Amino acid sequence: MTAFAIIVRRDLALSLRQATDALVAVMFAVLVVVLFSFGIGPEVEILSRVSAGVVWVAALLAAMLSLDRLFQTDHDDGSLEQLALGPLPLWAVGLAKAVAHWLVTGLPLIVAAPALALMMAMPPAGLPILLAAMALGTPCFSLLGAIGAALVLGARRGGVLVAFLVLPLAVPVLIFGAAATEATLTGVDAGPHLMLLGACLLATLALAPAATAAALRQTAG
Repeated sequence: MTAFAIIVRRDLALSLRQATDALVAVMFAVLVVVLFSFGIGPEVEILSRVSAGVVWVAALLAAMLSLDRLFQTDHDDGSLEQLALGPLPLWAVGLAKAVAHWLVTGLPLIVAAPALALMMAMPPAGLPILLAAMALGTPCFSLLGAIGAALVLGARRGGVLVAFLVLPLAVPVLIFGAAATEATLTGVDAGPHLMLLGACLLATLALAPAATAAALRQTAG
């Protein structure tokens, strides 16, 4: 656990030293929401109807921005080989990287989610469920993103490849997350959707670190 915490703190320190990843992720999400609102028009009823889906799409796309750099820097300077030879299993290294990515990008997106939702005219009653759903769903984006980042390690245009790999895998999380908020806004119990999101998180937490380790062994040699 000490080695795990050291990797998380190290990645957090490197990311927060420039403080760009969190800021870019939030600003990109704001930009996506603003563009959607311009494209849809000023009708409040229509904006409210699609608000949950737009916020989730914005969060998913924003989480993709820095995934291609998740392992690339360590691969370039040789740190990844040292981590692979260290006392911590490779799957735990991948999990630590995913946790750090979520803390830098996913957590700020959760904090910004109410503002994004209000920009889309979402009724305040949907905000608690939106936050709960994003707390369950955004870690899945980071865990799935770690698999994609490991698979494209060393490839040219890795960011585009990560998006092609991760976005299809993230569709169930996107669907259940948006459906939970929409259910609340329409007076339906959101519990089943939240339980499905929790199941997605548990399954991803159980499988993604092993898949990331296998991908790292193949790509990093």
